[in-house]
Amino acid sequence: MSSPPPSPPTDPLGISEELTPLPSRKTAGDTRLDFDGQLAQPLKVHEDVRTGCGGQTWPAGLVLGKHLLRYHRDELHDTRILELGAGGGLVGLAVAQACRLGTKLLLTDQLEMLELMKHNIVLNELQDRVEALILNWGEPLPEVVVEQKPNVIIAAECVYFEPAFPLLMQTLRDLFELNQEAVVYFCFKKRRRADMHFVKMSKKAFLVEELFDEDRPVFQRQSLFLFSFRSRASERAKMQKIKS
Repeated sequence: MSSPPPSPPTDPLGISEELTPLPSRKTAGDTRLDFDGQLAQPLKVHEDVRTGCGGQTWPAGLVLGKHLLRYHRDELHDTRILELGAGGGLVGLAVAQACRLGTKLLLTDQLEMLELMKHNIVLNELQDRVEALILNWGEPLPEVVVEQKPNVIIAAECVYFEPAFPLLMQTLRDLFELNQEAVVYFCFKKRRRADMHFVKMSKKAFLVEELFDEDRPVFQRQSLFLFSFRSRASERAKMQKIKS
């Protein structure tokens, strides 16, 4: 079997001078997280930034994970879930641990993050519930994704590198084309003015809603934003059903 192709060069550290200060790089090690009591058993996450900054825990992942477990836990049962830009798999693993899944939850990221995702799956004994695979934004979706047709997509801290915005947009379009009923739960931290350009792009392409969360006044002071994206085609289909 041939080796997977290398990931496209989208290293955010290459433009770090344009960003507000990032959290200091952590040394490799394990962290336990219960998302402020939302998990009965803390999730174990191995952090290791040697292959990229996606290897550590970022605030948007903590916000999105807590939000999903607090407000959407019941509706996530029996759904088909894919995480984009999963890094070490923080959000997806938390959901997989807390929810009854209909199919394996798919953690996806670039090749550099694959071993870390796999390590954290084993660390939490979630091999029967979670699968890790490579998904490079802007490229054709992996066959397992096409077969699964995810109806829930989660994405935390995926807005950090402006040249990657069109690639991420293309992947979101491809996922909606695969399943127009899908919903995307999306959280990111604004670090520079250009980051809000992604939100403007999304509002032109999708139905975008800023989500209610009782902690929003707290995390917005940290420039963290929480949205859902839906396909415009799904809204048109609903309107046609109402009219008929």
